Amino acid sequence: MSTLIETHTAPTENLEVAQPQIKTTFTIEEIHQLLPHRYPFALVDRIIDFVPGKMATGIKNVSFNEPQFQGHFPGRPIMPGVLIVEAMAQVGGVVLTQMADVQNGLFMFAGIDGVKFRRPVVPGDQLVMTVELLSVKARRFGKMRGRAEVDGQLACQGDLMFALVD
Repeated sequence: MSTLIETHTAPTENLEVAQPQIKTTFTIEEIHQLLPHRYPFALVDRIIDFVPGKMATGIKNVSFNEPQFQGHFPGRPIMPGVLIVEAMAQVGGVVLTQMADVQNGLFMFAGIDGVKFRRPVVPGDQLVMTVELLSVKARRFGKMRGRAEVDGQLACQGDLMFALVD
């Protein structure tokens, strides 16, 4: 006696294939796993938007308790421009660490170009920084364009060049 087993397959045209989830935000703990910076030089609190290989937007909540405000400037604290540029570079560092075709290692500034400061950044501000990857050469050098805003107003913008340190 033989048993007939009937099978049916659903048409594949109606099936949705699960796509891997792309991470679009990063917590401070996740940023610390990606970047070597630590207090008082960790200048990104959260990544709020991320497009792999292209761009990231990060935030820095500026607090009166940060050490630079003890001397810059007493009675009128203003975030130093070099720290705004460094914060943008750290957002860019998140983009670099997530690129499979870029070598692992420590990336450092190779230069900055066309940086302009348009408004002061003061304690209580939330600095929103968007960094777009413009180019990568030989998987070791590259250029990014950064923009930092407070309350929708431009605070700083410019191009950041980086190089992999051996």
